[in-house]
Amino acid sequence: MTDPAPTPGPTQQQIDTSVPHSARIWNYWLGGKDNYPVDEEAGDAYTAVFPGIVTIARSSRAFLRRTITHLVHEAGIRQFLDIGTGLPTADNTHEVAQRLAPEARIVYVDNDPMVLAHARALLYSTPEGATAYVDADVLDPDRILAAAATLDLTRPTALILSNILGHIADYDRARSVVTRLMDALPSGSHLVVNDGSRGIDPVFEQAQDAYNESGAVPYHLRTVEQITAFFDGLDLVEPGVVPVPLWRPDAASPAPETVAEHGGLARKP
Repeated sequence: MTDPAPTPGPTQQQIDTSVPHSARIWNYWLGGKDNYPVDEEAGDAYTAVFPGIVTIARSSRAFLRRTITHLVHEAGIRQFLDIGTGLPTADNTHEVAQRLAPEARIVYVDNDPMVLAHARALLYSTPEGATAYVDADVLDPDRILAAAATLDLTRPTALILSNILGHIADYDRARSVVTRLMDALPSGSHLVVNDGSRGIDPVFEQAQDAYNESGAVPYHLRTVEQITAFFDGLDLVEPGVVPVPLWRPDAASPAPETVAEHGGLARKP
């Protein structure tokens, strides 16, 4: 395994520990330790209203693992651009991809100081492959594409947008970000999107609306139709956009359930 030079991280003062942050709360729900008391308090307050959020978080991580497995084994993808990385937990993109194809190359993108502080863990790679970290905002796709030099963007690449587009308040702008990124990738590239969905579980919507009003960075639930529209112009892989536990579930797993988190995978013609 290769272990590149340390990436300079922010000082403690640059990480605001007084306001809960979605990446740290998500890490808490997944059983991680990279969070602060304010995040645990916010996470516990959320689960008190909607305990099902823990199932959604874990189902989202399992969906990521299954889509990457499909991309490597069935689509032959060896390059991954993962935007909105979040904090490292179990089965990160590079771990799943390089376990299946050691030569896989991964670029992570995030702009959270705490994620940057953990970039060294994200950059751990097999000798045959490579991982890199880009400090950039999802709203700046041109910067992301210019900085993703670890990848050869003339070759098919998987763009992963997992629980990140909900942080873009304006839906049309979120659509334009996806379009700009996919326009830069060649035929044979793939798009993975999963986000919290509106119109499925009113208790989830109540909890999320209360969270958004708490002063934390808001996350906007989208209808299934809106999530599906992110794939316009692409060829959706069966079973299409579905609740994430229902996307090609593992045969040995318990019977999947419907949750208010939809996702899909599509190929660029």
